[in-house]
Amino acid sequence: MNILFIGDIVGNPGRRAVEELLPRLVDQYFIDLVVANGENASGGIGITPAVADQLFSYGIDVLTSGNHIWKHKEILPYLEETDRLLRPANYPPETPGRGYAVVETAAGEQVGVINLEGRVFMNTIECPFRTVDRILGLLPKELKVILVDMHAEATSEKQALGWFLDGRVSAVVGTHTHVQTADGRVLPGGTGYLSDAGMTGPVDSVIGMKREIILERFWSQLPQPFKVASSNIQLQGVLFQIDPQGRCRELHNLQRAIKS
Repeated sequence: MNILFIGDIVGNPGRRAVEELLPRLVDQYFIDLVVANGENASGGIGITPAVADQLFSYGIDVLTSGNHIWKHKEILPYLEETDRLLRPANYPPETPGRGYAVVETAAGEQVGVINLEGRVFMNTIECPFRTVDRILGLLPKELKVILVDMHAEATSEKQALGWFLDGRVSAVVGTHTHVQTADGRVLPGGTGYLSDAGMTGPVDSVIGMKREIILERFWSQLPQPFKVASSNIQLQGVLFQIDPQGRCRELHNLQRAIKS
């Protein structure tokens, strides 16, 4: 089974990259399931129901998210209605939405997708390690293929989760920092690991935002409004090749640019 995970989609440029590039990638790599982090897909922060539906129409099967999922209040009822847009599972039980789902590929194979959020330099929420441990106990025992999105700031926390889940899930991929890492590997127990899948959006930027605005923020230490950049648009992500027993055999970073 080939699973494509698309790094954080940022604003309209990121959505454009998905629309233009995803069909070709699906055909080229015989992709069975497409998962993407979409928490910044609407205006560079948050996601709306209309944008989520748009991304699903482009061929994404499951959207994960993170700490920015709550930006637009209209997303709250949408989270209750669907299991295709996930919020981090380690928020309180009363929080709208779901933190994991079991979905089916076109070939009828089942895949578990779990969304977690880190706590280092981020929100004070439930422990992601204990949360994922509990979820794995709830999933069907016959489920072989499980993908985990660890939305976190600290590489150490992401790596620790990778080792914690080695041999228990098929893949652990990090999101949130918008910078694709080069540490992809298959851990000894058969779990594919990458610290960050990168960003789908304008690369000539500071993590998706206009660089002159961010430079002014650092220079002056004064607040500046975030605005999504627009040049050098890429789709970034990682392709996992999973065997029938749920072990990752290979993983490959992907970077594809759209024509300007």
